[in-house]
Amino acid sequence: MKTPVVSLENVSKNYKSLQALSSINLQLAQGEVLGLFGHNGAGKTTMMKLILGVISADAGDVTVMGMQPDNKSAWHMRAKMGYLPENVMFYEQLTGLEVLTYFARLKGQSKSHAKALLEQVGIAHAMGRQVKTYSKGMRQRLGLAQAFIGEPKLLLLDEPTVGLDPNATAEFYSSVDQLKTQGTSVVLCSHVLPGVEQHIDRAMIISGGKTLALGTIAELRAAANLPTQIKPQGLNGALLEDSMLKSYVNSAGHLTVPEQDKLKVLRHLLADESLNDIAVESANLEQVYQYYLAKTEQTKNTKAEA
Repeated sequence: MKTPVVSLENVSKNYKSLQALSSINLQLAQGEVLGLFGHNGAGKTTMMKLILGVISADAGDVTVMGMQPDNKSAWHMRAKMGYLPENVMFYEQLTGLEVLTYFARLKGQSKSHAKALLEQVGIAHAMGRQVKTYSKGMRQRLGLAQAFIGEPKLLLLDEPTVGLDPNATAEFYSSVDQLKTQGTSVVLCSHVLPGVEQHIDRAMIISGGKTLALGTIAELRAAANLPTQIKPQGLNGALLEDSMLKSYVNSAGHLTVPEQDKLKVLRHLLADESLNDIAVESANLEQVYQYYLAKTEQTKNTKAEA
């Protein structure tokens, strides 16, 4: 088995009396994209800072590419990492090209590499303008270009699509998909869940510094036992008259079906000649996320009452 690119074993981090992370375990493989999800203050940024080596864990072991990231001898390993913070800040008086060339040279890369990245993120037309003239979306694109310098082996992205329009968001995910095929591992932290699902291999949901769930979307969906929505067309209200289907009919006139009954219900519907179309929607990432947060809240309330 290959050594994981990132390994966190029973990692905890405190800020004075606040426990930011508690007993976190994670193994991130080469070429794997992990979606890291949680509300503000859940511990996502703290986890990224531990991986970057900016802060050190109070307990447990953090290794990145086989090294402790907070070790002084790990500087050459950090050159293989790309990081986009949530709030991007640049030297306002410099041009986009000057900013990116500066960061590129810190990583041993050339000015032509910086130009190519500006082209890739779609702001080459503004490379000669001062950053203070850039819109929020353009600054975010410049931030992405900075994170992509040197084809990193590990990419940490904190709210990368904030300020991006739908086209730029699609282009960003296309870049992530491309880096993944080249073997780059990615930790993608986002509040914007729609659209993320098809670009991640696994999801990690954290709250209050603790892991609520970790696995593929299919695994988390199955563990949560969230129902599938089935929307048949052409049956003209016959669902309520069908003894097998009527118990699944919801207020919208569609079917809410437990995962284990899905195939049975679909076969039954497909045998009906009046059916002219059907839509099947499994629980999406947002619904899975809300389920695990609500479950944790429920557990807290139960304990408080006890």
